[in-house]
Amino acid sequence: MLHIRKLSGRATALQSFLGRISRCPCITRRGHECYTYSYSQNCVLTLGHGLEHFSHNFTTMAGTVLVQARDIGKLHEELETAIGEHRLNDAWDLHEKHMRVDGFARKSIVCKLIAGLVESRDIEWLEKAYGLVEKAFLEHKQMLFDREILMYLSLGLAKCGLPIPSSTLLRKLIEMENFPPVTAWSAIIAYMSNSQSGAYLAAELVLEIGYKFQDGRIDPRKKCNEPLISMKPNATALNIALVGCLVFGITRKGEQLLEMIPRINMRTDATSSIIMAHIYERNGRREELKKLRRHVEDVDSITDIQLRQFYNCLLSCHLKFGDLESASQMVLEMLRKAKKAQNSLGAANLRFEAEKIGSTSPHQNVSVKDLCGVKSDKHENPVTPWRHFLCYEDFCRDRKFLSLESEARELLNNSVVKLQGQVELITTERGILRPTEAIYVKIVKAFLEAGNMKDLVEFIIKAEKEDSPMSADNSVLVHVINSCISLGWLDKAYDLLDEMRLAGIRCSSSVYNFLLKAYHQENRIDEMKSLIRDARRAGVQLDASSYELLIQSRVLEKDTAGALNLFKEMKEAKIPRGRRQEFDMLVERCEEGKDAHLMSKLLQEIKEGQVVDSGVHDWNSVIHFFCKKRLMQDAEKALKKMRSLGHNPNVQTFHSMVTGYAAIGGKYIEVAELWGEMKSFASSSGMKFDVELLDAVLYTFVRGGFFTRANEVVEMMDKGDMFVDKYKYRALFLKYHKTLYKGKAPKFQTESQLKKREAALAFKKWVGL
Repeated sequence: MLHIRKLSGRATALQSFLGRISRCPCITRRGHECYTYSYSQNCVLTLGHGLEHFSHNFTTMAGTVLVQARDIGKLHEELETAIGEHRLNDAWDLHEKHMRVDGFARKSIVCKLIAGLVESRDIEWLEKAYGLVEKAFLEHKQMLFDREILMYLSLGLAKCGLPIPSSTLLRKLIEMENFPPVTAWSAIIAYMSNSQSGAYLAAELVLEIGYKFQDGRIDPRKKCNEPLISMKPNATALNIALVGCLVFGITRKGEQLLEMIPRINMRTDATSSIIMAHIYERNGRREELKKLRRHVEDVDSITDIQLRQFYNCLLSCHLKFGDLESASQMVLEMLRKAKKAQNSLGAANLRFEAEKIGSTSPHQNVSVKDLCGVKSDKHENPVTPWRHFLCYEDFCRDRKFLSLESEARELLNNSVVKLQGQVELITTERGILRPTEAIYVKIVKAFLEAGNMKDLVEFIIKAEKEDSPMSADNSVLVHVINSCISLGWLDKAYDLLDEMRLAGIRCSSSVYNFLLKAYHQENRIDEMKSLIRDARRAGVQLDASSYELLIQSRVLEKDTAGALNLFKEMKEAKIPRGRRQEFDMLVERCEEGKDAHLMSKLLQEIKEGQVVDSGVHDWNSVIHFFCKKRLMQDAEKALKKMRSLGHNPNVQTFHSMVTGYAAIGGKYIEVAELWGEMKSFASSSGMKFDVELLDAVLYTFVRGGFFTRANEVVEMMDKGDMFVDKYKYRALFLKYHKTLYKGKAPKFQTESQLKKREAALAFKKWVGL
């Protein structure tokens, strides 16, 4: 009996051991086939025979396990060798084989494989590396990866122009609480910002990271918070995201970044202030620009290039709001300071940082190509994505990521230089600010469209007194008359000439020459004769090309005697005959793109042909103020008043309303009603939705669980080929609706309930859940 108990105990132990080794896939099948346990208290011989049979087969299985272990070890060696010798094809095949046999390899081998794929700088290998990481995360094996290898892969993806997977890896790192330092992730978003979707994601990342530091949530005195504090956005990261928003026209997203600055107690620099000015100007925030002006003028480190950009933004904003008085006062103030700087020893006080570097600085003056939006190689020093790329060992050796920090700053500087090409209203001469020809075009156009000839004349008279041009042909009056001529307002140009003559201001011959040629092009002979009489009274001598035009007009009228008299007059005045008409040559060169003079800007104004509705900007400012202060009832009243006065709201108006409702929280029905109004208004007025407005609407609907309308927005964004940050909406859905419609559908439900369920499941499928 005792012997039977011992055999029974051994059989139980063997059965337990069999259960453990059966988990090994290589012997599971063989173990079950070779051994069948039969136990009976009365059949000891049967049990003994079974044990003997198992002993023989177990030896075979153990041998198989050892062979399999040796195969895995050999596979590891081959995989490491292939990675070390940069045989990526072989390494990937061995990795695939390992995945089939034993799943993921060791952590060190997986990291080496990913590093080797990234170092190849090949987009296909980078995509495979990302797919490997994605698969590991799906299987909850994220501990296979260090922080450094995921940052290295994210940087490689960003440099290859794959911003979506690059940003996903950064977000995964933050979820894992392996916080990437700002010196590293700022370089990643700098490369991401080279595309529209990447710039949008870069702004989203800065907002998401900044949210963790809002309102003093993180105590910097605690040592445990040091890794998190190292991730806090700095001025470089902020400026990179802001410039991306400017370049790709998502300036309302940029304004959200600006609103975040005081909440996270971030220190900004002079570059930040200038980028702020550009964003405020694009969004029509004139009051914010006025507040910023006091700060900019008090900063000692600001350069004349930056100051020129700021005043350009402020001047443009005045014109956008139709405030001609403020705009003309700014121009007169610039002329006054320029005259003072030229005529006194105090000029040095008005010179800025750029002149210290030297008057030959490539950014000292805006070139003609910059004014026309033509790219100039002189201003660009592009950073090739792989120029500074480090191998993985060097990447890990740089513990503080100082090389990435300098790379991010270099990329930022190159992006900021591109903004200087947008400055068209103000230039600098030896460090002195001066208005350009383009600003006179805009001011004259605005005054004449408003029918305000009197104020325009006063402005010209004051400007002529304050101006000290290098030549008479470069005076304010010449610019203004040329503006009228090129806009096709010849009679208004003639009227201005009369007003100047009555005011005692002498006009140069070039003004009469240009106007005379313009009349000749329109075949207005009577006006030409009248203009010649006025020029003679004023003692102005016309040039050879003007005489040639007059002679041609006499010949066409068959007035031979008049043509001969003009020729004699030209000969007596000893005016040399020109080979080619200056005005025609100017026009031809403008059309060919060889010479971008004032004409190109004026022709652009004619083509646009749109009278700026300054009332829209005024009402948008009012509505934005109410929404920012969360006074939504006042904002609704302002919107109704705006419409009643005949001013059509635009996407900026609706964006302010949506973000205002979202800031309050719980106003989902109001946003749904506003969405209906927007669609109706867009169909009747032709208003085009942009990505910022639709993204704000979509976020509100998903947050509130309005998935039917959310799907409408998604469909509209897909039709417009707009970028949607699915990762953000996936996280939002999991945060607020994780358990929604997770079980089986109820047997009895209304049609409305069925539609809501189908809409939610469709959205869930769209975000990839």
